[in-house]
Amino acid sequence: MRAVELASADEVEALHDSSLRLLRDTGIAVLHDQARAMMIAAGATGDSDGVRVRFDPELVLDLVAQAPASFTLHARNPAHDIVIGGDYLSFFMMASAPNASCMDKGRRTGNQQDFRDFLKLSQLHNILHGNGGYPCEPVDVHASIRHLDCIEDLLTLTDKSFCIYSLGAERNRDAIEMTRIGRGVSMEELMQQPSVWTVINTNSPLQLDIPMMQGIIEMSSMGQPVVITPFTLAGAMAPITIAGALVQQNAEALAGIAFSQIVRAGAPVIYGGFTSNVDMKSGSPAFGTPEYVKAQIIGGQLARRYQLPYRTSNVCAANSVDAQAGYESVFSLWGAINGGMNMLKHGAGWMEGGLCCSFEKTILDIDLLQMVEQLMTPLDFAEESLALQAIDEVGPGGHFFGTEHTQQRYRDAFYQPVLSDWRNYESWLEAGEPTAMQKANRVFKERLAAYEKPFMQPEIREELAAFVSRRKAEGGVATDF
Repeated sequence: MRAVELASADEVEALHDSSLRLLRDTGIAVLHDQARAMMIAAGATGDSDGVRVRFDPELVLDLVAQAPASFTLHARNPAHDIVIGGDYLSFFMMASAPNASCMDKGRRTGNQQDFRDFLKLSQLHNILHGNGGYPCEPVDVHASIRHLDCIEDLLTLTDKSFCIYSLGAERNRDAIEMTRIGRGVSMEELMQQPSVWTVINTNSPLQLDIPMMQGIIEMSSMGQPVVITPFTLAGAMAPITIAGALVQQNAEALAGIAFSQIVRAGAPVIYGGFTSNVDMKSGSPAFGTPEYVKAQIIGGQLARRYQLPYRTSNVCAANSVDAQAGYESVFSLWGAINGGMNMLKHGAGWMEGGLCCSFEKTILDIDLLQMVEQLMTPLDFAEESLALQAIDEVGPGGHFFGTEHTQQRYRDAFYQPVLSDWRNYESWLEAGEPTAMQKANRVFKERLAAYEKPFMQPEIREELAAFVSRRKAEGGVATDF
């Protein structure tokens, strides 16, 4: 399906020009000393305060032009390799929730068992092409070694591609080495084959912090993708007008993308959009709003302006898996598809503005994503599908249930939803008035029971376990507690 052009070409250029002026005249604070020095060495101008950096428009555009328009993201199982960019779409599991929830146990702090169960659901469903990070944060694993356990689980419980967190050089390096071991390739091969990715959130407004810049240095230098995503909430960390918020989003994204090319020309990078609005009564983020959809679609136009892959998200602000969760997610998906999205982060499970990953919502979103896939599957206009012979056979006033044309196709003619209940009212009433939430609860448990761990070669499994054991013995990474 062709992406929607919500803003005119002149309006896109106005956003583009304003973003470049912002980087030239106002600049952006770069808190990482090495990154700032690299920018200045590449032609940017350092400010007298020793932190702010300004970019000439020509420098930004020259650097951004070096980034690839698309690339292949390699999974441990080559059957799950995906193309990021062009006309390709990919859907990823939710990430980064501090809490998990289900009907049986309620809402609870993220933990390792729930983390692993979410990974199993992501592995089971073909509509999810990979994991966008930790579906919920397993806080029962100490932060010094948490990344080791989590990445080991991502590599052994799934065989799809995944995202890591850029929270210091050591964690990046551990993740890259574990990915290399899991794929069974050399470091030279890994550098030529994007295999693990990270999200770099700018510290809006107009600030690039130390962990994020270190993440770009570690990942881009090794040829691994970075998704530069400003967190620009209109009315809070960005101007209250969506146009102004998009100017800031674009400026921050271009600064991060340009830096990735300073680190390594041609390194894969994705333009990320996450502009939405806040509730001006409470300050809480709002998602699945008309403003969010507009920003999604125009964000896609900007990404295509620079010939870059585009990331957006399936998000909502609902606190329970109810009508609000459904319509806000559908609206988010509408904006993503019409925006020409290539990478959908938080594709399944997102609740509470990102504070919770729900097992029931995961099933609801999987159903929605499968419907999107069916929507985007081209219709068959072959002679048999035009069905003139069947229409002639039935004639006026008949029905098609018993025709050979129907009998040959009825088993898989239409999408069978996971949650929708198509029974009439009386049949539904006799069945106990089941809700979609109750069915989603039953479905996720049935599917977890059917999970089978993907194969990993024994020698690779041993090497991976040995690396994790050694790094744990060394203490993992330093923390403040």
